[in-house]
Amino acid sequence: MLLALCVAAAFLVSLLLPFLFIPLLRRLGVLDIPNERSSHTKAVIRGVGVTTAAGVLAGLVLALLTGLVAVDRSVLAILIAVIGAASLLGWIEDFRGVSVRTRAATQLAIGLAGTAGLAWTMEQSWWWVPVGGIAIAAYINVANFMDGINGISGLHGLVVGALYSVSGVLSDHVWLTVTGAVVAAAFAAFLPWNLGRGQVFLGDVGSYLLGSSIAGVAVAAFLAGVYVEYLLFPLMVYLADTFSTLLRRMRRGERWYAAHRQHVYQRLTDTGLSHVQVSLIVTGCTLALGITGLLTAGAGAGATAAGVLFAVAVLAFYLASPQLFARRTVA
Repeated sequence: MLLALCVAAAFLVSLLLPFLFIPLLRRLGVLDIPNERSSHTKAVIRGVGVTTAAGVLAGLVLALLTGLVAVDRSVLAILIAVIGAASLLGWIEDFRGVSVRTRAATQLAIGLAGTAGLAWTMEQSWWWVPVGGIAIAAYINVANFMDGINGISGLHGLVVGALYSVSGVLSDHVWLTVTGAVVAAAFAAFLPWNLGRGQVFLGDVGSYLLGSSIAGVAVAAFLAGVYVEYLLFPLMVYLADTFSTLLRRMRRGERWYAAHRQHVYQRLTDTGLSHVQVSLIVTGCTLALGITGLLTAGAGAGATAAGVLFAVAVLAFYLASPQLFARRTVA
């Protein structure tokens, strides 16, 4: 009952708050102006991810106050702090802009501080602090790079949050079940505002929220002993798309951090697929890999090997999909 209450709070805050916040963003002129690297053709309000962040934080704080998470309350409190700090940085970026160095340093500081708190709380080795700090900062940027078409981030938050919630049930970690469900509910509530017509964007505040909530939960769950397959498999599509694109750009001598349209999902839209169709392809691959991780973790060497081979096949299909769909269009 308490879980349903927290999930409902996250969903309703994320769904209803934009009615009040969108007019404010319009008056403040927080707009995304299209350019040659954009996947949209008209100015769109960005920064609506602040309402999704409010939904996530409302659900998690309610879980803390109601005693739903009776064990590991400090883990949930640290995650609230990490998600809140990253979302605030994203909002500042949306509203007034932040230099690349300041942004990167702050993201890393949030990741290091959060991982240090988790390591201290869980009595884990301090050697994990730089690993977790880099992981959180990196995935914040991964989520930001991948937030380029309607629906892709909302569906990613929904699917990965749901998979992590199931992971919490399977591994008997209530805080993981609650956090995953709350994240899934908040991003599901954003989809009606963004999917299809694309009236609004999450903005940096929303992509930073997405990256920090997923990576923060993954780091905490890893330190708590949850199977790596539960945590890593749902992230493989985003990681493969981002890092294959960065490597390709660096080989060409391009500035890897500059805006571009070379991600796999962006090239898929160039084949004539709609934003919704591409988002569903990305999400379908993510869901397939996430379920594979749930089924193969701890099932023995044979199952693990089969799961890895299937994951490689899915990723190979995804990375080659722009060429595959381009040939279909030509045919």
